[in-house]
Amino acid sequence: MSRKIVILLSGLYVLFMSILAVYFFMNGETFKATVAVGGIACGAIPLFLALFTRLTFNLPIVISYIIFLFGSQYLGSIRSWYGLGWWDTFIHFISGGIIAFTGVALYERLIKRNAGDKISPWFVFWFTFSFSALGAVLWEIYEFSSDQLFGMTLQGGGNKDTMIDMIAGLSGGLIIACTSGIRTMYKLKKQAKNH
Repeated sequence: MSRKIVILLSGLYVLFMSILAVYFFMNGETFKATVAVGGIACGAIPLFLALFTRLTFNLPIVISYIIFLFGSQYLGSIRSWYGLGWWDTFIHFISGGIIAFTGVALYERLIKRNAGDKISPWFVFWFTFSFSALGAVLWEIYEFSSDQLFGMTLQGGGNKDTMIDMIAGLSGGLIIACTSGIRTMYKLKKQAKNH
């Protein structure tokens, strides 16, 4: 069932961005058309994974990802909400949390089920936080590369913009990392009481 929902949501987003790309190209709005093409590529990732892999999906993460794309690409870039000043920082904060949740889901899939009582809460914290930090760095590389290669202005404020974005992303990731570490600590205490 979750696979069908992922296909539906991703398909709708790709269709939405495709319509926008055609509309903006026909009206000579190159920047918005380029953002829409980027939206097609980003929206197609969960669609591709659902159609061509056997992955099981964490539906809340996929839904959060689509909402994030809508907020950053459509509202932020196409509808110019980034001009509000605080929207960019808010989006980076939210993305840090989403990436950290993805790190938690990945961590839970990678560990052996019987290893749960041997994993340090600090390891969970650092893995989740590091995963979020990696996401923040990769996003800033994407922004820098887009500006350099395609003449976009994703890093409108230069170094200051980059640092604020990274701090916001790391703050969102830090909250989820702390929560995950504390949750693991309580699980370990509960398991210790039961033995």
